[in-house]
Amino acid sequence: MSDNKNVFEAFSSVMAAVQGIGKHERNAKQGYSFRGIDAVMNAVGPALREHGVVVIPGALDMTVERYESKAGGAMKNVTVHMQYTVYGPNGDCFVGSAYGESADSGDKAVPKAQSVAYRTFLLQGLTIPTDERDPDADSHERGMSLADVARDNLLVVCNECGVSPGAAVVEYVKQGNTDDMRYTDNVVAINKVAVAIMKTKLAKP
Repeated sequence: MSDNKNVFEAFSSVMAAVQGIGKHERNAKQGYSFRGIDAVMNAVGPALREHGVVVIPGALDMTVERYESKAGGAMKNVTVHMQYTVYGPNGDCFVGSAYGESADSGDKAVPKAQSVAYRTFLLQGLTIPTDERDPDADSHERGMSLADVARDNLLVVCNECGVSPGAAVVEYVKQGNTDDMRYTDNVVAINKVAVAIMKTKLAKP
């Protein structure tokens, strides 16, 4: 672990260490595969510890809806908005957030929704691919690519740091890229722009 890294550099190191997590768990009832929280934590946890990154959760908001299932059972649907404070090895930090939703007939709806939110935060924040063939490759309509997700994350960073998207484009070119950031598939280059913007904000008094 390198103690001289700021939180953005340490988080970027975690991003580089976790290259992909496959969708190995299956929801038999609804017929889809997914990446469970345990699979994500088993992949991300060691990298967080190696690079001295600590993530502290906190609840921003929660809504609860009670209803009856088709079988007449009492159900509870919970939506949580969670905030995550990410600390680096030097004690500096940044804040992110994510939503999670889950339904349960018992008392597990809240922790399940929190797990979904944390999984979403890690997968999107670290831009972790599924390490599988894109199912959209066999259809006419394509969903968001990893580069699109990175561009969305960059816009969030720009908004939080008070930086215009135009300034992000300037930074992209300054880093030696010659293609158009709006259409590039270079996820690493886009993420480097986000890290540079966050480092600049952190360096300001």
